[in-house]
Amino acid sequence: MSTLRVSTAASHEATIARLQQRQRELSDAQVRMTSGKRVMSASDDPINAARAERALAATARAQAGLRSVDASRSAMTQTEAALGDAGELLQQVREALVASGNAGYDDSQRKVLADQIRSLREQLLAVANRGDGAGGYLFGGQGSATPPFLDAPGGVQYVGTRGQINADRADGLPMTMDGAAAWMTAPTGNGVFETRAAGGSGAAWIDAGRVTDPAALTGASYSIEFSVAGGATTYSLFKNGAPTPQTGVAYVSGQAIGIDGISFTINGAPADGDSFEAVPSTPTLGIFDALDAAARELATPMRSTGAIAQTTASSLRDVDSLLARLSSSRSAAGEALGRIDNVGAMHDAASTNGQIERSKAEDLDLTAAISDFQNKQIGYQAALQTYASVQRLSLFDYLK
Repeated sequence: MSTLRVSTAASHEATIARLQQRQRELSDAQVRMTSGKRVMSASDDPINAARAERALAATARAQAGLRSVDASRSAMTQTEAALGDAGELLQQVREALVASGNAGYDDSQRKVLADQIRSLREQLLAVANRGDGAGGYLFGGQGSATPPFLDAPGGVQYVGTRGQINADRADGLPMTMDGAAAWMTAPTGNGVFETRAAGGSGAAWIDAGRVTDPAALTGASYSIEFSVAGGATTYSLFKNGAPTPQTGVAYVSGQAIGIDGISFTINGAPADGDSFEAVPSTPTLGIFDALDAAARELATPMRSTGAIAQTTASSLRDVDSLLARLSSSRSAAGEALGRIDNVGAMHDAASTNGQIERSKAEDLDLTAAISDFQNKQIGYQAALQTYASVQRLSLFDYLK
């Protein structure tokens, strides 16, 4: 039969080890209560630690997305406002052109209107070159270190890079707008064909025209040539340079002339040899070229009534096309803002979900933690009292 001997020293060491263990557990419980975290390190709970790390990464991605949303929202808000300002300025140009058609105006009054249009043109150029507040330009396309619109001797040129910069490639959040598309590519004419005076010195002018039958459109170019003989005025209509059945037709001012699904009206008294054209529309109408041409013609003195009326009609048609293009670009900026809001809401939800998931993985149940802490505290105090009692026991105490 063996006898187990436990020395006093060994007993004391074991008791101290248990006390130290209880003290560490109590300290850990207190730290968890203070931090509010149940999982302090991966060794505490590897599964939930990994779960919390994944949630933290998802939250970080969502926060980065929200920063992109904020940057894009700021840029598109400024762009939408700039296009609104441009529309108001162009509307003032339109009012000046309407006034220029007043039959009672003389050359000096029309020159005043031309100067007004030039001033508005300079303001429009400033809007087109407006900065975004971060060193870039709202209409800089894919980036421009200098203002994207250059006022050169031959007219304003777009020197930026066409396209746009996105704050987030995946979500397609725009930071800039293609300036050339917004300011330099309105359709000429009425959007289908463009009417214009081709030559002559008479007192006639052509309107913008209209489409009467879309199915009959051919995309051809047409010209109208007038002949005046014996007090009678006739016209001949050509298609791509070839005569049409409308040859030697008696002219009536204000009466529509139609062919292949299009119609236009010539007013006034054309002279012999006067000619007009109707050619396919192209997306090449720029705001600055149109305003330069209108101001130049309005400032030209000694023009015929027909030339003055033609300038008013053509310029108003062009301004209306430009206004429609700016309105379309502004709508695109508004649609981008709506998409930005949707993406922002998505990232907000992802950030919130990530925070909730992380909380579930590592946060502490405070009620349970307090109860556990109190139990450990009571256990530690009891162990201390027991150790103190045992510490006093010895043979000398017994012999006393």
